[in-house]
Amino acid sequence: MSGFGKFFLPGPTEVKPEILATMTRPMISHRGSEIETMGARIDERLQKVFRTTQPVFTVTSSATGLMEGGVRNAVRSRLLCLVNGAFSKRFHKAAVNSGIACDKLEIEMGRAHSPDMLADALKRDHYDVVSVVHSETSTGVLNPIRELAQVAHASGDVVMVIDTVSSMAAAPIECGAWDLDYVLTGSQKALALPPGLAFCTANERIMERAQASKIRGLYFDLLEIHSSWKKHQCPNTPAVSLLFALDAQLERIMAEGMEARWARHAAMAKRTWDWVDEQRGAGRDIRVLAPEGYRAPGVTCISVPAGRTGPQIVSAMKAKGFVITPGYGDLKDSMIRIGHMGEHTVGELDVLLDTLNEVLAT
Repeated sequence: MSGFGKFFLPGPTEVKPEILATMTRPMISHRGSEIETMGARIDERLQKVFRTTQPVFTVTSSATGLMEGGVRNAVRSRLLCLVNGAFSKRFHKAAVNSGIACDKLEIEMGRAHSPDMLADALKRDHYDVVSVVHSETSTGVLNPIRELAQVAHASGDVVMVIDTVSSMAAAPIECGAWDLDYVLTGSQKALALPPGLAFCTANERIMERAQASKIRGLYFDLLEIHSSWKKHQCPNTPAVSLLFALDAQLERIMAEGMEARWARHAAMAKRTWDWVDEQRGAGRDIRVLAPEGYRAPGVTCISVPAGRTGPQIVSAMKAKGFVITPGYGDLKDSMIRIGHMGEHTVGELDVLLDTLNEVLAT
């Protein structure tokens, strides 16, 4: 496969060749002045991506590491996990494996959690942390994190730990203006970087809890990470080559502007949803799994016609040079997922959708 615009997984996302090329630079000291200069640039730009004046930390890890780090640093007594898909279950597993008391508020895959659901749960029992996945990559559902955070804060001394892995840099997220407590993401989705880096921002409420936590561990100790951040360093040896790519990609993102990037993702998402409607209008029985108003701008989960399976369609698309993926887990046979995020454009997406139409017609 050659050229850009054929790889539409919902992560890892296709990376521009010039960004990949930056990773071939010679190594530098991860404790020297050169990395501190680069780190200062990265830190400032990440704050603009997250829309916050709080520090944004970079760690060499998958985003799952910062999910675990979030609950280990933040939970005082009990965690409530909002579960509506495969990835939101990871918060619960991270808590159980860390010996943290927790419960699930689980709803059907393809639905979003409403503020009323959360308010009722917080009235029924005591929780001091709520975890949620903003964009559930397994279903394409977008949870209303701004409203959920408002409910959590109104219920007392409750903070939210939020996974924005497939929404950061794709959907509008205002960490500061929305008073979001702990927000994490990964490098391999809408940031359009290779896997291997994770990022988070933690407000004063979270840092106070981290100070008191006896289970925050070593690698994801927010106090140690913050101490190193002040020097534009990492407490542990970072993936220097990935930092080169991050530095270059953040320059691209800053040149585009966050509002423009959000608008481009919204346009790609709308084009995908409109295409599904066009297919239905032509008599093809497919649909978008997520309900209107709760659809992620970076990934769409689409049902497959009767008599077809997700893996069959994915295989046929691969034969034509395009990469998409089946549904996740229990949805593998009944769904396909298209990742329209990162550096992709509506024009590239149109080529994919035209090819998908050909595959569905055969």
